[in-house]
Amino acid sequence: MTAQSFNASIYLLDRQVAAGRGDHPAVTGPAGTLTYAELAQQVAELASGFAAIGVRPEERVVLVAADRPETVIAFLALLRMGAVAVPVSTMYTGPELAELLVDSRARVVVTTPEYGHLTREAVALAPEVRTLIATGEADGQAAVPAGTRVVSWDDVRAQGRRSGPAEPYDAWADSPGFWLYTSGTTGTPKAAMHRHGSIARVCETYGHQVLGIRPDDRCFSIAKLFFAYGIGNSLFFPFSVGATAVLDPAPATPAGVAQRLAADRPTLFFASPAFYTALLNTGAPVEAFSCVRLATSAGEALPAEIYRRFAARYGVDIIDGLGSTEALHIFISNRPGEVRPGTSGTVVPGYHAKIMDEEGNPVADGEPGHLMVRGDSVATGYWCRSATTRQVFQGEWLRTGDTYSRSPDGFYTCLGRSNDMIKAGGIWVSPMEVEGRLIQHPTVAEVAVVAHRDADGLEEVVACVVPAAGASVDGPDLIAFCREGLAAFKRPRHVLAMEGLPKTATGKIRRNVIRDMVADSLGK
Repeated sequence: MTAQSFNASIYLLDRQVAAGRGDHPAVTGPAGTLTYAELAQQVAELASGFAAIGVRPEERVVLVAADRPETVIAFLALLRMGAVAVPVSTMYTGPELAELLVDSRARVVVTTPEYGHLTREAVALAPEVRTLIATGEADGQAAVPAGTRVVSWDDVRAQGRRSGPAEPYDAWADSPGFWLYTSGTTGTPKAAMHRHGSIARVCETYGHQVLGIRPDDRCFSIAKLFFAYGIGNSLFFPFSVGATAVLDPAPATPAGVAQRLAADRPTLFFASPAFYTALLNTGAPVEAFSCVRLATSAGEALPAEIYRRFAARYGVDIIDGLGSTEALHIFISNRPGEVRPGTSGTVVPGYHAKIMDEEGNPVADGEPGHLMVRGDSVATGYWCRSATTRQVFQGEWLRTGDTYSRSPDGFYTCLGRSNDMIKAGGIWVSPMEVEGRLIQHPTVAEVAVVAHRDADGLEEVVACVVPAAGASVDGPDLIAFCREGLAAFKRPRHVLAMEGLPKTATGKIRRNVIRDMVADSLGK
């Protein structure tokens, strides 16, 4: 290794073993517990095994995997031997997953038992895939094409043991490390390409200076490892200090999370606004959070009312923040003990932000504009998306696609995605502001505010409301409630009752879908 070498696998794993934390649990949970030393051995074996079956440095390997120790092992082994790990969403259908396999040009795919059938269905539609590595039981599943071989996880590790441990790949901080596909809720998913060095940057900025993660922490994340938010919470941050990640392969539910909290006693809890709302609406037991010293929220802005309700019920502070797949993790955040409810907080050390108008000029404090961010963890661009890369990655700056305002003392407030802002009566209205008012009403469990064009083609504010348990939606009452707390032009012109809000796998509200539903209900 040269003086400029940097391999993120060494940073996350070998460094902890060398520091004497080899006997400390690295991962735990219902799928098993491994210490840092045990994990390091298995990562080294698998890295050699990957090389033995033909995986080459800097080629993509797709992971279709639940949150299990094997997923962490595979990701770190690929970093160690210089390949590019591509964890992808397990929420896709077979044909949708196949599109990502084709897009990434991957020849090798790794899957865990939960998604074996899904992966085989996708592989059958992706002719460039030559090897499928299956953890757990591989028999009795859907067939794969004749040109594709299925190899068991144990066989790959055995080949690695026979080959002997190889030296870690001589990567640099700027070497390609891994890809993360964006959610693609409004278009084709795009792969944000990240470097080895980006991992250290998010750990040493947000992880250490904002989250304040410690070696004795235990991290439990609702967001799974294939999300930027999840992989930071359950791998990068804990491993950067020798802490423990609690992994649960099951889909997250309030009841399941309460069980996990009781069994594994995490001290740091990571979720989205939608999940905090679900915990409150289902009445998760107060004692479940007795072990948690700090909670974080990301994915979309946390309404101030949800923050207040959660903190009052569970006695746990939530630090809301803003991050993105393209920036790898959170770059604006509230701080422990210094939360301003309803805001995303202040800029994380190591990052810079600015708010610009349509012409690219800075806006004054308090005025809305397009949020731009700069920092060393920003992706190098999108794979094979040159035009979109040029629009989003503008020199040193990343255009986030969010509309924000900044207070004179540096707190940033989300006004919504730039394409979600509503121009009612010629004046811009933030959906987030109207939602923040409505969620304070005792009959409202969840709400999404969107634009709808009336018969004259003018935009009007429409609120889609999920009622609280035992309550019903009273449109006139909710409109009057908004008029009492907001300027008249911001009040909804229509209130529609809904049984639930359509959401992405990360819990973000699918406003494009809701707009279509509103159009169908009110007329286009």
